[in-house]
Amino acid sequence: MLKRSFRAVIWLVLIAAVLSGCRYDGTGGSLTAGGYTKYTYEFMGSFDTVIRIVGYAKSQSAFESMAKRAETRFMELHRLFDIYNDYDGINNIKTINDQAGIAPVRVKREIIDLLLFSREWYEKSGGTVNIAMGPVLNLWHEYREHGIENPDEASLPPMERLVEARQFCDIHQVTVDQDEQTVFLPVKGMRLDVGAVAKGYATELVARELEKDGYTSFLISAGGNVRAVGKPMESTRSKWGIGILDPGGKLNNDEESTLDTVYISQGSVVTSGDYQRYYEVDGRRYHHLIDPETLMPATHYRSVSVYVEDSGVADFMSTTLFLLPYEESRKMAEKTGVEALWVFPDGRLEVTDGMKAMLKVLGGATNK
Repeated sequence: MLKRSFRAVIWLVLIAAVLSGCRYDGTGGSLTAGGYTKYTYEFMGSFDTVIRIVGYAKSQSAFESMAKRAETRFMELHRLFDIYNDYDGINNIKTINDQAGIAPVRVKREIIDLLLFSREWYEKSGGTVNIAMGPVLNLWHEYREHGIENPDEASLPPMERLVEARQFCDIHQVTVDQDEQTVFLPVKGMRLDVGAVAKGYATELVARELEKDGYTSFLISAGGNVRAVGKPMESTRSKWGIGILDPGGKLNNDEESTLDTVYISQGSVVTSGDYQRYYEVDGRRYHHLIDPETLMPATHYRSVSVYVEDSGVADFMSTTLFLLPYEESRKMAEKTGVEALWVFPDGRLEVTDGMKAMLKVLGGATNK
């Protein structure tokens, strides 16, 4: 069921996304500037998370119009990129998977562009995050769901089944025909999974479309994906504060869950972590970020947070950096122009120089 809420901000608030790695820190600054008021809007039902929009407008109706436009677009993109559900009259990612080895599927341009974007960044980042890895990820999903619903029966996918599934994960076999606007998985058993990129890609699309429509000061928080457009319209600050969650903190307590705060005036902050989707087997936690080499959950870090302009790139690269050992991960961040913060299992932190300069605690950054 889709839930909505809308309110004018009349006191300072913390906008914390459910089960996310980032949050908007609303502290500091006046509530109005130049006749603008800060508002927030939130809804559920898109990409399995709470989506919050914070922005400035001269009236509640003006902001509500923008926010509802964003909600409608998010819901449309959610249906297109969904790998689990069918929708009347819509060919989506699930439709493509269902037709693997049978026939090409004609799809909307957004799906074509998402797949081409994912393939481009697969090549740029050394092939770590692979949207054709669906057969492996689906096995993990099935065992994780069963383990969550039946803890006493929780078990790991057999390695022989994972190895067998990997045979159907060749991204170069995914056939995208831009002229016909079709996608075809030529081998039965192939399966797309766009979970590592779809939410960030959708967030970027919505942000760009709103900006094109003339909205110049807002922030979208979609789970672990935060996208800021323009500066806050306040006289006392010029940057948004994005809280980075501490994987070792109390994630349900705002005051004890923040590791640091990133101050930005434009761009995207995205976190990938081991504390979001997981289940336990024999007392050990197994999360959803699967190493394509070992076919097991990666264990290098508790979380990786990245900053880059584009939210789709940020989403893709936060997962990529999470899956790579540190030396490789650091080199990949430098190669692709991504700023990053790594949190290791023992609590140790590593950070790029560019990210450090934006951090309140580690770098002394401010919201001015």
